[in-house]
Amino acid sequence: MAAAAAPRSSGKEALPAALGSASEPPRLFDGTTRLYICYFCPFAQRAWITRNFKGLQDKIELVGIDLQDKPAWYKEKVYEQGTVPSLEHNGKIMGESLDLIKYIDSHFEGPALLPEVRQRNSVILRRDSLLMSLLLAALDKIEAALSKFGDGPFFLGQFSLDVSKIYYSHIRKYEITNGRPNLEKFIEEINRIEAYTQTKNDPLYLLDLAKTHLKARPLPETNAQPPQL
Repeated sequence: MAAAAAPRSSGKEALPAALGSASEPPRLFDGTTRLYICYFCPFAQRAWITRNFKGLQDKIELVGIDLQDKPAWYKEKVYEQGTVPSLEHNGKIMGESLDLIKYIDSHFEGPALLPEVRQRNSVILRRDSLLMSLLLAALDKIEAALSKFGDGPFFLGQFSLDVSKIYYSHIRKYEITNGRPNLEKFIEEINRIEAYTQTKNDPLYLLDLAKTHLKARPLPETNAQPPQL
C-alpha cells in the first residue's frame, strides 16, 4: 500500500504559549496524549508534522517547551533527557524524533506515512547510498576550505560572527531551484501541505533567534517576525 496523500486542514492551529521555568506542568499521566515540542526545533518539527499529517490535532495535545527557559519539571517529571520532542501516551514517555514518527504512524489512525516494506527498504538503501556520497563530497570541500587560513580553525581563520552575515547574504539570494524543475515542484508541493506549513517559522526570525542564542547582535534589516501563536 502506498503512502496516502496529505490531508489539507481547514485553518491554522492556535498554538499554546511555550512553557518556561515559572510555569506549572500539565496534569501529567491523566490519560491525555501529549506531544512536547519546541516550536523552533527541527527535530520536534518532525514529530509535529507527523501528528498533523495524520489529522491527530484533537487526539494529541501540543505542549510547547521554552528551551531557553526550560521548566525544571520537564526533565524531573516528564522526560529525563530534557530534550524535545517527547510523547506522553498510555502512561509512558518516549522520545527521539525518528522513533516518534514510527510510533505515531503505527499506533494512531490516519493516513499511512510510509509505503509498503519492500518498496520502502529499496528506496532507503538508494537514498542512504546517495546521501553518503553527497555528504562525503561536501565534507571534503569543507575540509579544504578550513585550510585556507592558517591563523585559526574557522573559515576565515579566527572566528567572527561577521562570517554568518557574509554567508547569509549570499544564501538568501541564491535560487536553489533554478534549472531544477523536480526540486522546484517538490518545494511547491511541500508548501501546499498544511501539516507542514503549520509548523513553519519565518526563516529570518529563526536566524535572529539563533544569533540571540549565541548572544550576538541581531542582523540589521531582516524585518523578522515571530510566529503567530
